[in-house]
Amino acid sequence: MANIKSAQKRMRSDKRKNLRNRMVKTGVKTAVKKYSIALENDLNQAPAVLSAASSALDKAVSKGILHKNTASRKKARMAKALHKAQA
Repeated sequence: MANIKSAQKRMRSDKRKNLRNRMVKTGVKTAVKKYSIALENDLNQAPAVLSAASSALDKAVSKGILHKNTASRKKARMAKALHKAQA
């Protein structure tokens, strides 16, 4: 445990930020997983689920949790899989 008052406050705020970041990351993972399930099972719903997953990725980027290139790469791979499955 930190002895300095500012370090103690920093630890408390870091704990809150860590919890919030984990929640957002978990939401992104869930959205991507739902997309992959929709891609396998119901090809008609896949574009709508892709849109939701892309939105979740963009929100994570705007909050500074994911890097923009990481989100862009994931979205591109999901779109590529959708086009491949539809063809």
